[in-house]
Amino acid sequence: MKIPQTPPNIESYLAQLDSREAMSKVGKIFSASLGPYDSKGRYLHWDKLRHLTPPEGYDPELFWLAIRQSRTQLSKALPFRDKAGKPFSFCMPDGVVRDLLWIEKNSTGAIVVDEQITDEKTKRTYLIGSLIEEAISSSQLEGASTTRRQAKEMLRTGREPQDHSEKMIRNNHRAMLFIRDYKEEKLTPSLIFELHRILTEDTLGPEDTDKAGTFREAADDICVFSEDDVLLHIPPKASELPQRLQALCDFANHSDGMDSPNYIPTVIRAIVVHFMIGYDHPFVDGNGRTARALFYWMMAKDHYWLMEYISISRVIKKAPRRYMQAYLNTETDANDVTYFVIHQLEVIREAIRDLHEYLKRRSQRLQEASSLLENSHLQQVLNHRQLALLQHALRHPGMEYTIKSHQGSHGTSYQTSRSDLLKLSDELHLLRKVNVGKKDLFIAPSDLAEKVKTGR
Repeated sequence: MKIPQTPPNIESYLAQLDSREAMSKVGKIFSASLGPYDSKGRYLHWDKLRHLTPPEGYDPELFWLAIRQSRTQLSKALPFRDKAGKPFSFCMPDGVVRDLLWIEKNSTGAIVVDEQITDEKTKRTYLIGSLIEEAISSSQLEGASTTRRQAKEMLRTGREPQDHSEKMIRNNHRAMLFIRDYKEEKLTPSLIFELHRILTEDTLGPEDTDKAGTFREAADDICVFSEDDVLLHIPPKASELPQRLQALCDFANHSDGMDSPNYIPTVIRAIVVHFMIGYDHPFVDGNGRTARALFYWMMAKDHYWLMEYISISRVIKKAPRRYMQAYLNTETDANDVTYFVIHQLEVIREAIRDLHEYLKRRSQRLQEASSLLENSHLQQVLNHRQLALLQHALRHPGMEYTIKSHQGSHGTSYQTSRSDLLKLSDELHLLRKVNVGKKDLFIAPSDLAEKVKTGR
């Protein structure tokens, strides 16, 4: 990882020219012929743009300055400053507006998939699965190494975590549930501290065990390094954090109407909150997890209900360097948060598309399981939870299920889950029940498909 090259500024560029040439260049910089993007529609940083062939009549520096000027004309100030006192800003070029409209359309309305998926009875199942997915991916971004299968088994059965990685994942899952419970409340420093406490419980180092849910102190002033030990970021001093966190809460809680010139769309506000937690780094650890959790908070608060079903961390984890690059581009180019906004809009779009693909596959699998029952007396016997388990069992012979895991997958009561599984084992003989200690295991037999077909 390397720090992007700082862009040239207009003063130093013009100082190299004589007055006549300078006047000509100024005209090109302030002309309306170039917009905020390159010829391929990309919002590039100088570090990449300098390697491209500029338009005729422009050298690379002049090309950059013209693009930077067009961005400045579109820019809106944010109520935050960096550690040197310089303001942050963002702009909304056409591509950003297009992405916002797409996300609005695809995250506030109904999901159009098979009716079994969108039925109210099954929504809880998919929400639980999404909360688990975000908990795992967000933790893995920050070093958790537990396999996905182990992590899902832990969360669904409710067993205690066995190591540091599993503790991180359990904490992330609890934090997502905390957000759901408090999403209607105003954001306060106290709530952020509680969220951080939940996220870092029993996972901080021995020297930091008392710092869950508290600001880092002056002695903890930290630097952010890359995996190859490149210094990437020096956050503001600890003494500034109370004021900065209160400013963040004020920003999160205040929203101008759409008719106001100061209006900022909810999605961008949520992304900016995410960015500022990462920039300020108010805690000794867990800043990334807290930032991503607060993004969900902001979106859920403004009724972007579908966001509860997606995992942005899973998408970020595919290309973590791009995530960090968006921070670096902002910090090295006049605090232009548009780089981070564009990156996160792409992440959100991909996460929503992934959800639709998942639901489509899930619908097909349920239909496949249903087709096995088409000519069976079982067709009208199974409820949607049993059908979902049966479909999973058909693809995973030998899989073990418990009452707690079934309860965790569907958000039902213990008794309801017990009844579901006992019917599949004792009454219909589709699962094999084995007693291990004080716990019943329900195992998918290798001949399950034949049992379903024959009803025996």
